Amino acid sequence: MAGYDIVSGGTVKGLMRHVCDEASQCGAEVVGVLPRFMKGLEHPALTECVWTDTMSQRKEAMRAGTSLAIALPGGIGTLDELAETYCLAKMGLYGGRVVAFDMEGFYEPLKRQLDGFVRAGMLSEDALGLISFPVTVEEVEALL
Repeated sequence: MAGYDIVSGGTVKGLMRHVCDEASQCGAEVVGVLPRFMKGLEHPALTECVWTDTMSQRKEAMRAGTSLAIALPGGIGTLDELAETYCLAKMGLYGGRVVAFDMEGFYEPLKRQLDGFVRAGMLSEDALGLISFPVTVEEVEALL
């Protein structure tokens, strides 16, 4: 995926650590956005580190100026970032694409939940279409 820069949570934890490593080795700009209480966890390959006071500010700063938000398999923080970004896209407040990389079926439970929302009339088919669940790197590349 040469030619793209990365904005991430910027820490040395989780799968994003590997993305930052690879992006840096490919010459990409690697911007990390961290709340001040995470001082000491920043990835050493960051070309820029943006510090925030709160997790909410962090999420907002991570989205700013991006054209695609992609969630890799992660923990509750990743789910929070994904859900908020998807909700903002649904309300027309985030214009980028929202992607959950469904590597090894990680996001299958979320897909079933969203399908259940549609069946219950709580989410429209159009809104469901605002989030993509690619299962291969090639499918992710096709969304860029």
